[in-house]
Amino acid sequence: MKTLTRLSFVVTLLFLFASFSRHSYAAGIKTKILTAEFIYETAPFPSCHASTIVETKEGLLAAWFGGTDESNPDVCIYTSSCIRGKWSAPVLAADGIENEKLRYACWNPVLFKRDNGDIILYYKVGINPREWWGMYKISTDQGKTWSAASKIPDHLLGPIKNKPCKLRSGTILYPTSIETKQGWNVYMEQSDQNLSHWEKTAIDNNGLNAIQPTILFLKDDKIQILCRSKEKKIVESWSIDQGKNWSPLQMTNLPNNNSGIDAVTLTDGTHLLICNPIEKGRNKLALFASQDGKEWSELIVLEDQPKGEFSYPAIIQGEDGTIYLTYTWNRVKIKYVHLQLR
Repeated sequence: MKTLTRLSFVVTLLFLFASFSRHSYAAGIKTKILTAEFIYETAPFPSCHASTIVETKEGLLAAWFGGTDESNPDVCIYTSSCIRGKWSAPVLAADGIENEKLRYACWNPVLFKRDNGDIILYYKVGINPREWWGMYKISTDQGKTWSAASKIPDHLLGPIKNKPCKLRSGTILYPTSIETKQGWNVYMEQSDQNLSHWEKTAIDNNGLNAIQPTILFLKDDKIQILCRSKEKKIVESWSIDQGKNWSPLQMTNLPNNNSGIDAVTLTDGTHLLICNPIEKGRNKLALFASQDGKEWSELIVLEDQPKGEFSYPAIIQGEDGTIYLTYTWNRVKIKYVHLQLR
């Protein structure tokens, strides 16, 4: 009996130590909000959604879709640049006009800076997410002007909501997904920096309905994706060979309200995740931190209201180490937050 009691005591100590270690990691990170503001106060559209952000040589560039309402043909892609701390007025960057009599809605812009400094604007065009197709434009002047629109190759879509990432080889890795009447499926795409030589990599979705993955880079060359799902949980998959193969999707213990998430791996190895940590509604938005991509702790609550929509976040780390994020604020504005972690 004494041996069992001693063993139970040791096990309890180990459990408490493990729990303390997990939570003290994030608890030791101090979060300071440097700026929190709307990118614009007035705009030539009543509704907006699905923002994205990238750092440029001059400052920041954000994009989102705006129009009378999501899926309406007048919905276009707009951008705004932040130079010396001031956001410019929204500028039309892309539309879904086919000809004088036909136009489609634009969806889910994604900004990405390739190695030569060019900014790529990926976006979707179509009636709905089951029938849309991928497009892109390129800017050589930090988002002031854009090339003519080009179509992503058939049967591919490019990044579906969240930013692509660059592999060691220089290859661009695209987190993407498809929605059909039969279900939702996550997969990955790749291209070179010239947006040529596209490849598609299947992922076993393991019976889970998931879309809109976001990418994290972990120790030992592991890559993790976290995804929105219909399962009331964020789901994940892992690769140990630079995205060539992926483990079957599995549910994490993180709640998900069937709304978009985003994440980023910082230069010091810390992983940040921004999401709605609830199973229903979009009225709470929070930032989480992790050391291993498995155990997550809440850093800061950005929004928590009885009702409202604070959703579809985007997050990046700047060259100075600070954090930039944007998100939909009640479908009428895009909110921008600049954070410092200490």
